[in-house]
Amino acid sequence: MRKLLPLLTGTPHAGGRSALTCRYRCGDACFHEVPNTSDNEYAGDVIASALSRRSVMRAAAVVTVATAAGGSVLGAGAPEAQAATAAQAAARRPGASSGARGLRFTPVAPNTADEVTVPRGYAQNVVIRWGEPILRGAPAFDPDRQSAKAQAGQFGYNNDFLSLLPLRGEPGRQILVANHEYTDEVLMFRGYDPENPTREQVEIAWAAHGLSVVVVQEEHRTGRLTPVTRHPLNRRLTATSVFELTGPAAGSDLLKTSADPSGRKVLGTLNNCAGGTTPWGTTLHGEENFNQYFANGSTATDKRYGLGSGATERKWERFDKRFDAKQEPNESHRFGWVVELDPYDPDSTPRKRTALGRFKHEAAQPRLTDDGRPVVYMGDDERFDYFYKFVSSKRMMKGNSRAAREHNLTLLDEGTLYVAKLTGDSPAAEFDGTGRLPGDGEFDGSGVWIPLATGDVSHVPGMTADEVYVFTRLAADKVGATKMDRPEDVEPSPRTGRVYVALTNNSQRGTTGKPGVDEANPRAKNKHGQILELAEHWDDPAADGFAWRLFLVAGDPDDPSTYYAGYPKESVSPISCPDNVAFDAYGNLWISTDGNALGTHDGLFGVATHGERRGELKQFLTVPVGAETCGPVIQNRRVLVAVQHPGEVDGASVEKPASSWPDGPGKLVRPSVVAVYREDGRPIGV
Repeated sequence: MRKLLPLLTGTPHAGGRSALTCRYRCGDACFHEVPNTSDNEYAGDVIASALSRRSVMRAAAVVTVATAAGGSVLGAGAPEAQAATAAQAAARRPGASSGARGLRFTPVAPNTADEVTVPRGYAQNVVIRWGEPILRGAPAFDPDRQSAKAQAGQFGYNNDFLSLLPLRGEPGRQILVANHEYTDEVLMFRGYDPENPTREQVEIAWAAHGLSVVVVQEEHRTGRLTPVTRHPLNRRLTATSVFELTGPAAGSDLLKTSADPSGRKVLGTLNNCAGGTTPWGTTLHGEENFNQYFANGSTATDKRYGLGSGATERKWERFDKRFDAKQEPNESHRFGWVVELDPYDPDSTPRKRTALGRFKHEAAQPRLTDDGRPVVYMGDDERFDYFYKFVSSKRMMKGNSRAAREHNLTLLDEGTLYVAKLTGDSPAAEFDGTGRLPGDGEFDGSGVWIPLATGDVSHVPGMTADEVYVFTRLAADKVGATKMDRPEDVEPSPRTGRVYVALTNNSQRGTTGKPGVDEANPRAKNKHGQILELAEHWDDPAADGFAWRLFLVAGDPDDPSTYYAGYPKESVSPISCPDNVAFDAYGNLWISTDGNALGTHDGLFGVATHGERRGELKQFLTVPVGAETCGPVIQNRRVLVAVQHPGEVDGASVEKPASSWPDGPGKLVRPSVVAVYREDGRPIGV
């Protein structure tokens, strides 16, 4: 029996997070009423009017055939007993490898060390820290002499999503793009008074939000990366930079403010969590818990998006009226979008893509149809909210010509926005909230994509297209989408095309007055989360139907409610609260965690998704006290992670730090990006 370590400090909130994290990252979302109070049972008449009779019949036929065959609906897995037998046979086979290719490393044990812990034979370096200068003229970081001007030229705070893009003509160099999700002022400023922030502190926080673009240099003999300061492509985008609204809702009356009567120009991007990298060389950035920055929300739509009725934690509304919903009721509508950035053009204006809908975007990751149209998968990170996709009506142009780049920068402005409805294939009576597998040995079923809007055409009765895009949550409520356990990052497999959705947790599932358990969300008071695996019908990303199953039900493997794709649970690492996901070149899924509810630190894990070791999960690293593992990027010779909010433990402050990472005692705790690589310079996990 595994004995997991106790939490070091503080009182855990949902999923094991500290109260300090909940205050500053999401505005104590878990302690407010769930925004989704809709009674949106399956709206058959809405779906029937939106989907063609032919497409519904095709979807039903696919599921019927798969069920009659006695196998998994996805058609490539095996029931639990068969998978276990195959895995055990592989483990006993003479000369068998010590893991799936790409995952051949000694797992890191669960721990509470105040450091980044990596496997034996691996090394690491801090690539870049909060406050390091990246623009010409920016000063070196001085924690006691911070200024908004300095921060606008320095690497931002609380790095989250990371992307590494190739840089032609500069050998050994790549472009690193990072999100900066939120600020934790009590860990940034000595003597900070939460009730009376100064204008300078607020303006520093505005400058510490947003995005960073910085060129990095690879050390030839290892996977070590270092920033190239003052490179012409380096860039900072903040809460006061200019962004453009594009797509079908741009210019809508719902997006106009006194400062922008056009409804097309926005100052800033906020709470950028995860994101995505497009096949045409841009990056996507999800605006997540934007609601917490806006005071005095009063309307029903404000409530559905989580805006509070009083003052905000940071008190920004005291310094700019746009953060006061009473004075500027439409300003909050200009956040909660997917932002597209061109890292190769430092003079370009980033664009908020309204065709992808407005909600708490955790991430947005595209793949292409056979005819070259992008399909973007997206999760709304809220308890009992939904999973979406967008199918573009335009094809990507290949090549790097100016015409191709200009065309590809319009791909996400035209298409159809959908939301998912999942149906299980086992009797409802088999789900009692314990997480026990149903009689057929898998949590699985079928689903349909319900169209919400195409261009300026609404598919939702009673709502205009503009209303669908700006109030996407309400549109999804109306059509009966499936309420999920916090759908966060989403990643299509580059090998199989299957889509993996991280469902982090939901402590209110099955509690009094809240939605009960179902086959896709089988545990009551779900504190550990799960990974959903989805296969589009006919392997067509534009299809209107899909099959699904739970690939992983997280938690201590000794807990009978956990499930690791049928792999023997005595041979896996414990995992809790999956958040960000990425793939390596071998088709393994890498999972970073947020709020480990098992009493140990968050980490990064790799798991095989196919073959006889499918479900074999191994922990690759852990992060310091109070920190969350974000990113990640998995390359041939390195793994890159963003170590977010280290030291963010209840009672911590600049004067009383809970962590000494990354620079040791007496130094300010600083969120940072870390590269991990083999000491011998060989590829990761082989």
